[in-house]
Amino acid sequence: MNTEKVKALTNFKKVQSLMSKMIEMTENDEYCIDIMQQNLAAIGLLKSAHQILMENHLNHCFATAISSKQYKKKEQMIEEILTVSKLLNK
Repeated sequence: MNTEKVKALTNFKKVQSLMSKMIEMTENDEYCIDIMQQNLAAIGLLKSAHQILMENHLNHCFATAISSKQYKKKEQMIEEILTVSKLLNK
């Protein structure tokens, strides 16, 4: 696993911890603002992980596909990136 994926994995593990904390806070009927702050922290980590993975994909997988002579693979990669970008912006 490359260093960029390790960074994304670290973010996912932090989000997993925050999710457990938010569930516990909600079950304990803690202050809404405190729960929302934890939620925003999780969202920030997920966005960061997404950006890390996208950059890694573009720099490695996509670059390899584009430099190949396989038109179908290039077309597929472009479509995948567009799909993920559209989902992010929803």
